[in-house]
Amino acid sequence: MGHTYVKVKLYSPKRLDKCIEVDFIVDTGSTYTWVGRDKLRELGIKPVSERRFRTIKGELIERKISELIIEFEGEKATTIIVFAEEGEMEVLGVHALEGLGLEVDPTTRELRKSEAILAL
Repeated sequence: MGHTYVKVKLYSPKRLDKCIEVDFIVDTGSTYTWVGRDKLRELGIKPVSERRFRTIKGELIERKISELIIEFEGEKATTIIVFAEEGEMEVLGVHALEGLGLEVDPTTRELRKSEAILAL
C-alpha cells in the first residue's frame, strides 16, 4: 500500500490575498489537517481553542486548533486545522478532504472527486 502526497494552498480567512503552498501526506486515519505552527504563524492564523488527541501510541496530547481556507486544484473549503508541534507530521485529514469533495482512489492512490451522499 503506497502513500498519497499532495500540494495544497492554505489561506487565512481574514487575508485571501496571501497564501502558502504545503506538501502534505494524505492521512484518511486523521480527522483533521495538521500544519506546522510556523507556517500558521506566517499566515497570521491564531488558535481559537484546544483539543485532546490520542496518538497511535495511545498517549493523550493537547493541541491548539483553528480554521483556515484550503485549496486543491481550484476547489476551496474552510477546514479545521491542528497546530502541529516540531517533529510532528503535517497531514491532510478527512475533514479537509470531505470539505473539498475529495476521496482517495484505492487503486491509484490519487485524489479524485467524490459524490456527496444526501440522506433523505
